[in-house]
Amino acid sequence: MDSLKVNHLTGLIGNTPIVRINSLSRLTGCEILGKCETMNPGGSVKDRAALQMITDAVDSGKLKPGMTIVEGTAGNTGIGLALVGRSLGYEVLVVMPKGQAFEKERLVTLYGAELKLVDPCPFSNPNHFYHTARQIAENEPDKYWWANQFENLSNFRAHYSKTGPEIYNQTGGFLDFFVSVSGTGGTIAGVSNYLKEKIPGIKILLADPEGSGSCSYVHTGKFENEGSSITEGIGIMRLVENFGQAKIDDAFTLPDQDIVTVANYVRKNDNIVVGSSSALNLAGALKTAVECGPGKRILTMICDSGERAYSKLYNPEFLESKELDPGNLNIEALIEKYNHGKSVGNRNNLAAATT
Repeated sequence: MDSLKVNHLTGLIGNTPIVRINSLSRLTGCEILGKCETMNPGGSVKDRAALQMITDAVDSGKLKPGMTIVEGTAGNTGIGLALVGRSLGYEVLVVMPKGQAFEKERLVTLYGAELKLVDPCPFSNPNHFYHTARQIAENEPDKYWWANQFENLSNFRAHYSKTGPEIYNQTGGFLDFFVSVSGTGGTIAGVSNYLKEKIPGIKILLADPEGSGSCSYVHTGKFENEGSSITEGIGIMRLVENFGQAKIDDAFTLPDQDIVTVANYVRKNDNIVVGSSSALNLAGALKTAVECGPGKRILTMICDSGERAYSKLYNPEFLESKELDPGNLNIEALIEKYNHGKSVGNRNNLAAATT
């Protein structure tokens, strides 16, 4: 039993299992796998980045005893920083925009961090949550250490040094596609770099929500977008250091209704309850499986849990207010859309990936 003992919660981060998504695998003839990042103690993949950023900052001397960790976040990174920081003896200040799922606000405070809510506004506005956190640290540099998750490459290193190797070892190196969303880009950057070094021919695909410009950037080098999304902390309209490290072969944008349909389908058929980022990942994996044809092995991240998305993703009144159908479980129609919606470019890319 002693081999299972850890000294504090940070020792429980990582080494998450992989689960086969049976319903989607049966539908497509592919093996669709999800890496269960919800089994990290803070319930999301962001625990990994939080641990690496704090550990590196302590080792470099930038984060000293008695200092407070501050970060601007849509939620999950704040939860991870609160969990890791407080367990290591640091105070944590989390700056979040108003209007995020209240479950995330509650978890930040339950893990002992101070929560500062600010009005949502464009990134160009100095009152944006990102700039607010930065200004707090810059105004009192001896008191605050700013995690800076978008530009801090410890985020990337967390996934290059740990998540990528875990995936490689757990799959035995037999993997055709890795599909992932991107917020800061740390996960897709770290994993893509490691897997491409180890698995010849693997393709890395970015699943983007409406309202994000990341897909456009992959295709054109410019951040352009249309629409908006109920997803939180996913997508971006500027190039940041972590996303800049990613090795992405192709990208696509999916609408929110696809996210809602897939989330409820796997909840009903697999009893897997996922958050909105994970639902977008699974929809992306489903689209990839339909387009590439049977017999492929596809892995994505179950990066956030459903209980922190309950007030939005699983709330019929909220979904209907966004003109989304919470009762739509017509996965066959979704597959039909993916099957006939393939662009010539996508067909060529995927054909090259599967030869």
